[in-house]
Amino acid sequence: MLEKIKTPKDVKKIPLKNLPKLANEMRAALLNRVSKIGGHVGPNFGSVEATIALHYVFNCPTDKIIFDVSHQSYPHKLLTGRAYGFLNDKDFNKVSGYTNPYESKYDMFAIGHTSTSISLAIGVAKARDLKKQKYNVIAFIGDGSLSGGEALEGLNAAHELNSKFIIVLNDNNMCMAEDHGGLYNSLKILRNTNGKSQNNIFKSMGYNYLFTKDGNNINSLINIFKQASKSSKPVVVHICTTKGKGLPYAEKDKESWHYKMPFNPQTGELKNIPNETYSNVIKNYILNKAKKDKDFLVITSATPGSAGLDKKTREQLGKQFIDVGIAEQTAAAAAGGAATNGAKPLWTINSTFIQRAYDQISQDICLNNSPVAIACMFNGVYSLRDMTHLGFFDIPLLCNIPNLVYIAPTTKQEFISAIDYAVNQKQHPVVVRAPGGPIISSNKCTKDFSKTNQYEVTQKGSKVAIIGAGSMYNLAQQTAILYQKKFKTKPTLINPYFLTGYDPKTLDSLKKNHKLIITIEDGVIDGGFGEKISRYFGGSNIKVLNYGLNKEFLDRFNLEEVLKANHLKPELIIEDIRKHI
Repeated sequence: MLEKIKTPKDVKKIPLKNLPKLANEMRAALLNRVSKIGGHVGPNFGSVEATIALHYVFNCPTDKIIFDVSHQSYPHKLLTGRAYGFLNDKDFNKVSGYTNPYESKYDMFAIGHTSTSISLAIGVAKARDLKKQKYNVIAFIGDGSLSGGEALEGLNAAHELNSKFIIVLNDNNMCMAEDHGGLYNSLKILRNTNGKSQNNIFKSMGYNYLFTKDGNNINSLINIFKQASKSSKPVVVHICTTKGKGLPYAEKDKESWHYKMPFNPQTGELKNIPNETYSNVIKNYILNKAKKDKDFLVITSATPGSAGLDKKTREQLGKQFIDVGIAEQTAAAAAGGAATNGAKPLWTINSTFIQRAYDQISQDICLNNSPVAIACMFNGVYSLRDMTHLGFFDIPLLCNIPNLVYIAPTTKQEFISAIDYAVNQKQHPVVVRAPGGPIISSNKCTKDFSKTNQYEVTQKGSKVAIIGAGSMYNLAQQTAILYQKKFKTKPTLINPYFLTGYDPKTLDSLKKNHKLIITIEDGVIDGGFGEKISRYFGGSNIKVLNYGLNKEFLDRFNLEEVLKANHLKPELIIEDIRKHI
């Protein structure tokens, strides 16, 4: 049945009694893909019936469906001509894990960050109304995403449209982990009263409101979506679904099955479990620190897993842990408030999400010079590879904010030492960038991070100096070895550690007997660390070559191809050096 569906119109041709069979086929297709290459499991398995009903009632792409964060968009792709990306192993990489207008006319936006759907849909609906058109605009959003400030702003603003506008609230009582915040007490009461409670935030904001407890029943969903399509003013359709529906181990452990790497489809056992990750490294630090220091506080903005903070760990931390929900701005400001009032906050966040709180980092933390510690996880070219989750824009983003100190350790031991320094110091806001790629261990870290902006010369040489920042220090080492082999002279090798400032003493010493400086960083070059070094030597006779990544949105990229394209290979850097010396 699924293979015959080329457009949503084909869904409408299927008899109602056969739609549950279609749902089973869709789950089989989902399982085929996610068990082999990984992906968002729980959200997609839970939204199969809702997606079938949406396409049964509405007429996409004339009607516009805007999926929040895209974690639940796989079923939509199955019904819009992209089932091949789930059924055929060789075609997996042809279909993105997120909505993507470059991929299909049935996707309006490339989306991977949450809480945006209502606001995007407001603009779409307003443009429709200006053109005097009549189609439906549907924002499909999960309950976890409602904790994001933009979602609440959108809820507030959408009421002003006073025209056809549908918000489908997919309520599975979960974010990535459990929901957090007072809003969810209201949702719980609505669930428990079948939507009849007077404690209704949506009605109080002026929306029409529809509810179904059975959000995994296709007939119930079709009926309620038909009602919503007749509303001439904004309406919230509140549906209750089961995260991970149809996959027993995902239903049982909803948190860990939000997203999974490849696994055995029968048992749920992971296929390739890494021996050690930086998430586990920082988790162990957090647990030990919390036991010893009652002023220590861990903050997360709905992504506790990035720091290995599973449910058991969170329970152990107790009051020394707070999850503010999908609210990075609040996390930043709360960390600033805690630090200013004498606590020792550590905010753990993925690189791709840190940009969501730029103003709060700049104003609420750095302008006040609050000694907040931030662990920037999953960053750089070695990390996440979807264009919605790229982790190599954080260096230019952060390293140009006054007062902030950005440290890029290169090994496990340096990472732990830098985190400990950031948590305990009282002088600055400090961000620590978790190294990318495989974990590298070293002897005990002897670096004194309190001596800000002091680089470490790890090998003295002449003519050429190679400065490798963070994850790229290993590449700098490899390049130095190859250079010595090719040119029979030692280059100078430098581990800068600090991305936010100069070390004049070290840099000035290079002017005596060096002709060329190489900088290598695990981020975009524009506005990054290397350009600072280039500017420092701008008035001298020394040439500087900056290596990093081009400023572009890459999608599902091949790591080796990107490294070669940006000359992030020892032999390619050596060829460039040969041209200049």
